[in-house]
Amino acid sequence: MSSSATSGARKQPTAVSRMKQDYMRLKRDPLPYITAEPLPNNILEWHYCVKGPEDSPYYGGYYHGTLLFPREFPFKPPSIYMLTPNGRFKTNTRLCLSISDFHPDTWNPTWCVGTILTGLLSFMLESTPTLGSIESSNYDKQMFAQKSLAFNLRNQNFCELFPDIVDEIKIRLHGTQGDPSKSTSSAGAATRMGNGALENNNIHASPNGHLIAADIGTLAGAAPADLANGGPALQNSARNSYLNWQSVYSNLE
Repeated sequence: MSSSATSGARKQPTAVSRMKQDYMRLKRDPLPYITAEPLPNNILEWHYCVKGPEDSPYYGGYYHGTLLFPREFPFKPPSIYMLTPNGRFKTNTRLCLSISDFHPDTWNPTWCVGTILTGLLSFMLESTPTLGSIESSNYDKQMFAQKSLAFNLRNQNFCELFPDIVDEIKIRLHGTQGDPSKSTSSAGAATRMGNGALENNNIHASPNGHLIAADIGTLAGAAPADLANGGPALQNSARNSYLNWQSVYSNLE
């Protein structure tokens, strides 16, 4: 067998092993406002749901998107997409961030799925432009937040991967008619993080519109629970079952 073929054979289980570690870490120590699940039949495609933090125009919204990982992960970065209209990013468009495949030169292999999504949320709360971003008023963002509930329920992957969030949305749609001020979660009342917490975690944007790699790199070695220094984590329900990893391996062969 050639050396290139041997190298290719090693990359696949490396990606799967790393994905498994990231998944277990997110389940063990949930991040505030962030939920993520890989597709059961393709661990290289992750779906995430970001809840709009309090003290932001996104409060009350649920923002669904995807991370598409290369087989060379963690040595190459993922593509990042937002699917839910939000007033900050274009939908179904690759986003240009230093944690995405637009900038492989700034990618750090120690960054995990939690680091990527924490950085995405931080940049979402900024107003710095980048390729794939849009401008809108706070009022528009609030309207998108309210409309995001019903919008996400029309997505089959969202409903299958995030059943607890779907329950939250249905309660809100039937109980509060999408009023963010009355929103509740199945885990309890929303806790406060907002911009201040993200700033405390040293995640900032550079003038060119990209997250500063040196700052986000400080998160790579931190436990996910440490990312919530600005306030208690909004706990995700423990009802989500772990993936059948043998099935994942077989689907990647």
